[in-house]
Amino acid sequence: MSTPLRAAAVLVVAASLSGCGASAAREGGASSAGHRFAAALAAGDYRAACGLLAPETRDEMEEDAKGPCGPALRELGLPPSGPARGVDVYGNDALLRTAGDTVFLSRFDDGWKVTAAGCVAQSTDEPYRCSLKGG
Repeated sequence: MSTPLRAAAVLVVAASLSGCGASAAREGGASSAGHRFAAALAAGDYRAACGLLAPETRDEMEEDAKGPCGPALRELGLPPSGPARGVDVYGNDALLRTAGDTVFLSRFDDGWKVTAAGCVAQSTDEPYRCSLKGG
């Protein structure tokens, strides 16, 4: 199972088992990273957006595109994010929902990084399908 799919499964299980969410600081950190990623994409600043990707996500995208991150990210044509609808954080994983996209993030030593974007929910029994995802 790929990282975004595992993350989605972990978030669903954690949400159903836990009555408590993440701290406001962790939610704010994940949300901020997701919004910085979306803002960089909207501004056409693919260098900044690439800097916000998790290493495995960036590596997989560059391998699939057979080229550097910036042009590969531009070619994906990820949807504009729009206004935030909510963020769920459990442990080191987060799911940020916006009007136009669903973004998965993970917390690393240097902060929150995008592990998947351009994600669309499938049926309740299926994981998200993501345009950008890491191993």
